Amino acid sequence: MTATASVPGNPGEGAERSVESLIAAVQRLRGEIGKRVVGQQAVVDEILMALVAGGHALLVGVPGLAKTLMIKSLADAMRLEFRRIQFTPDLVPSDITGTEILEESGGGQRAFRFVRGPVFANIVLADEINRAPPRTQAALLEAMQEHCVTAAGQTMRLPEPFFVLATQNPIEQEGTYPLPEAQLDRFLFDIRVGYPTEADEVAILRATTGAKGAPIDAVFTADDALALQRAVRAMPCSDLLLQYAARLVRASRPQEGGAPSLVSQYVRWGAGPRAGQALILGAKASALLGGRPAVSPADIQRVAMPVLRHRILPNFAAEADGVSAEPLIEALLAHVPVPSSHTTR
Repeated sequence: MTATASVPGNPGEGAERSVESLIAAVQRLRGEIGKRVVGQQAVVDEILMALVAGGHALLVGVPGLAKTLMIKSLADAMRLEFRRIQFTPDLVPSDITGTEILEESGGGQRAFRFVRGPVFANIVLADEINRAPPRTQAALLEAMQEHCVTAAGQTMRLPEPFFVLATQNPIEQEGTYPLPEAQLDRFLFDIRVGYPTEADEVAILRATTGAKGAPIDAVFTADDALALQRAVRAMPCSDLLLQYAARLVRASRPQEGGAPSLVSQYVRWGAGPRAGQALILGAKASALLGGRPAVSPADIQRVAMPVLRHRILPNFAAEADGVSAEPLIEALLAHVPVPSSHTTR
């Protein structure tokens, strides 16, 4: 890959960096995260894919799997403004977006001033997002989709890049509020964080019970992130692969003809058109970070799980039979044929 990507700066600056140098910066970013986080390479890769694709990510896993540490390490390795929001049942929307306060000047005059909330940052960690009530969860919707906040009668743009990383505990139900499908659809990826291997767990014990590790160096900038997001958008993707992504999404809908039998049996609602957009953007990010010049079917298949698992709604029969979204997605990948011109690549 020899393309260059314009990096925003001062007007007339016109600085450009090659895509190769930007990918090298991502590799350094991986290395810095690895100073604190042992293993979980697939999870880190999916977070970085979401970042360069310009989307948001939901991390789902039981407590103690370093979800919050992973996100904090990412923020520390980037020269970006970071804010953490600890979601609780008493959190209100203004705690996220900001609020107006009445100030009195030296001359005795009073005026309202808007104090910006923690959502005005480049990386926002929404920790345990399912602990807040739906009204507060909805406060993130406009920010995530439109990259702006409407408050005090004004619409204010959020800083770019803007990236929401939310964590969720899948096993604790008391005092939690399931995310509505409309908000789940705003997340580009639903990333599952699993238990570490035995070797990784031993390494975790060694690293966390001994001397304090090396500090993380900031090696990635906002300009780097924006340039990579533009490079992802510019990456070519053939019409055959666009059709392949569309067929995967359409096959997830039991109402459509041609859905696999497992989908017809166990799916109540399939994925919407935003899933196809996420498949293509995620596949482009996968190809770019892998150093490939164009998207391949393997890139689409690589991101199918994190893209579709929160967009396919299993029915009651699936819950009774213990069928989750993952085997349904595997059935989709097995059912929809790969475009013939890509089968030997």
